[in-house]
Amino acid sequence: MRRLPRARLLALQLALLVASGAPEAPLSAQRSLVWGPGLQAGVVLPVRYFYLQAVSPEGQNLTRSPPACRECLHALSHPARESDRGQTLFRVVIKSLSPKELVRIHVPKPLDRNDGTFLMRYRMYETVSKGLKIEVLYGDEHVAQSPYILKGPVYHEYCECPEEDPQAWQKTLSCPDKEPQIEKDFASFPSINLQQMLIEVPKRFGDERGAIVHYTILNNNIYRRSLGKYTDFKMFSDEILLSLARKVLLPDLEFYVNLGDWPLEHRKVNETPGPLPIISWCGSLDSQDVILPTYDITHSTLEALRGVTNDLLSIQGNTGPSWINKTEKAFFRGRDSREERLQLVQLSKENPQLLDAGITGYFFFQEKEKELGKAKLIGFFDFFKYKYQVNVDGTVAAYRYPYLMLGDSLVLKQDSPYYEHFYMALKPWKHYIPIKRNLSDLLEKVEWAKENDEEAKKIAKEGQLTARDLLQPHRLYCYYYTVLQKYAERQLSKPEVRDGMELVPQPGDSASLCQCHRKRPLRQEL
Repeated sequence: MRRLPRARLLALQLALLVASGAPEAPLSAQRSLVWGPGLQAGVVLPVRYFYLQAVSPEGQNLTRSPPACRECLHALSHPARESDRGQTLFRVVIKSLSPKELVRIHVPKPLDRNDGTFLMRYRMYETVSKGLKIEVLYGDEHVAQSPYILKGPVYHEYCECPEEDPQAWQKTLSCPDKEPQIEKDFASFPSINLQQMLIEVPKRFGDERGAIVHYTILNNNIYRRSLGKYTDFKMFSDEILLSLARKVLLPDLEFYVNLGDWPLEHRKVNETPGPLPIISWCGSLDSQDVILPTYDITHSTLEALRGVTNDLLSIQGNTGPSWINKTEKAFFRGRDSREERLQLVQLSKENPQLLDAGITGYFFFQEKEKELGKAKLIGFFDFFKYKYQVNVDGTVAAYRYPYLMLGDSLVLKQDSPYYEHFYMALKPWKHYIPIKRNLSDLLEKVEWAKENDEEAKKIAKEGQLTARDLLQPHRLYCYYYTVLQKYAERQLSKPEVRDGMELVPQPGDSASLCQCHRKRPLRQEL
C-alpha cells in the first residue's frame, strides 16, 4: 500500500486531532488562573479543593484539555485518544512551611474537567501549626501566582477547634447571603414552639414505624434520642453535625430530623394546629418539611478521598468522552423503586436506537424481572459515555440527580412533586430538559436533542456549570449552618437536654496532631 508523504500525514493527523476534540494550543502557565477555597487556611473541609483555568499565551481561556507542555509538537504525530484526557503535566506539591513539621497529606492527581479547567484536591490528616506551601506546576513551571502560602495553623477535618464568631466563619467560606429554599421553608414557621413539638412529634411520628431523631445542641455539644424503630441512619446526621461543631460554634437549639425517605409534615399553614418544622432530606409540593442536603451527598463529601469513590468532586473529572464522542442515546440504570422505571425499560426494548435502559435490582416489582430482564451493574462514571441521561424518581427524588447534573451529558428530568435543597435554582430548558411524569414525551425529547445538537449541548453545559457552583462542598456546610441558625432564631424557649438523650461524642483522633489555638469560652448551661 502506498504511504502518504510525512507532511501530508501530519496534516491529516492534525485534522483528526481537531475533529475529535483534541487538546488545544499550548498554554501559558503564567497567565493561567488558580483560585478556590482550598487556598485559604480558614476554610476547613474534609477535602480541600481549588480550581485551575488553563489560559493560552494570547490570554484566551482554553476550552479543552491542554497537551503535556513539552510534547505539544509530538502530539501532532500521535492521534488523540479519549484515554489521553488529563495526561498533562499539571501537578500539585504541598509541604509544611517548617522543615521540622512533617504532615500527612493525600494529594491525588488533578481532575481534568474536559473544558480547560482542572480541579485540585487534597486531604489533610494532621494539623500544621506553621502553615503550608502549595505549589501548582505545569512541568517545572509555576502556574499563576504559585507558590501559595497558607499561614498556620491549618487544621485537618477531625481537629476540634470551632470558630467562635459564626459571621466570620460564614464570610471566610463566602456563604451566600440568602438561600431561596431556606427562605421558602421557614416562611411557614415564623416561630417554633419547642414545648408543642416535645408533645406532638413523638405522638405523630415516633411510633414503631418512625424514623425520627430528637437532637439538642447545647454549648456546641450534640445530644440525641431516637424516636421510632428505624433510626440507624442517625449515623449520617450525627457525622455532619459533629463535623460542623468542630469548625464553628453552633447555636443552641432543639430539633427533629426525619431519617426516612418521605417528607412527613402535610399539615397546611392555615390549619389548626399548624405544621411542625420537621427537618428532612427531601421535600415535596404537598409537605412543609425543612430541607437539608441529602445524606448521600453529605456523606460522600465527608468521606471523599477515603471511603467513597463517587462524590461531588470526583465526578467532575470522570465525565466520559467529549460530547462529540458520546453515544447518541438516552441512558438509565437503576432499581425498580418506581413504576415509571419499568415503563422506561419497556420503551428501551421497543426503541433501542434511542434509549438504553435497564433495571439492576428488583425489590418492589419482583414479578416483572422475568418479563423485563435484569441489567448488569455499570460503574456510574460509565453513564457519561452516553449523551443523554434520564432522571426518574425512585421512592422520592432520585439521589443520583446532583451527580448527573455535574456530568457533561444532557439530563432529561421527569416532572416530580419531590425536590432536594438545590432544585429551586435549576430551570427547565435552561439547565435540563423536562419530561412528563408518565414519560409519554420522552422519545420525542430525545429526538429533539438529536436534531438540535448544539442547543442540547448548550443546555447540558449550562446545567453543569450551575451544578458546579451550587454543589461545592463548602456550600453544603453553609447550607447546614444556615438552616440551624434560622431554626434557632425562631425558638420561643430555651432548648434543653431531655430525658433519654445521650451525648454524641466527637470521634477520637489521637493519632493526629490537633492543637487548637482558640481558647473557646463555654457558655453557661441553660
